[in-house]
Amino acid sequence: MVMEQTSAKQRTNPFYFSLELGFFAGLFWGGIRWIFYVLHFSVISPGFAAKPFFGTSFMRSASGFLLGWLFFILLSIAASLIYTALFRKLKGPWPGIAYGVIWWLLLFLIAGPQVGMMERLSHLPWNTIICEFCLFILWGVFIGYTVATEFNEERIRDEQQTVS
Repeated sequence: MVMEQTSAKQRTNPFYFSLELGFFAGLFWGGIRWIFYVLHFSVISPGFAAKPFFGTSFMRSASGFLLGWLFFILLSIAASLIYTALFRKLKGPWPGIAYGVIWWLLLFLIAGPQVGMMERLSHLPWNTIICEFCLFILWGVFIGYTVATEFNEERIRDEQQTVS
């Protein structure tokens, strides 16, 4: 009985939850990005996030791809931390969709071309634009909906415990 009460009142640590979520979001969706690149759905290298820091020839190597994947994982951790800090009380998939679109706009229209991560949008083929846009929407939903589910269910659990 005492053990049930202490485990029931344990709350999710937002920081550690965000780190774990961001890691797995970057690992999974970075892998999907790699598959998109290998199957020629996208011309943007899987290592696009590390491209401003390393030479283009290195980023085309297997080591460059892995380093780029690591950078995408770090980007996903940062995105997860930001989402958890600012939007964890929002419910449903729509905030995550909007979050993915915002990141796509930030990377593909604003920061990416400026720092050399990728070509300007007008120089990219349509299949790349559409695939990357969809991927970032799914990435945003993965982060947003996971955070919303965890912290809104925790709030519901707390309300049910106070009623009991």
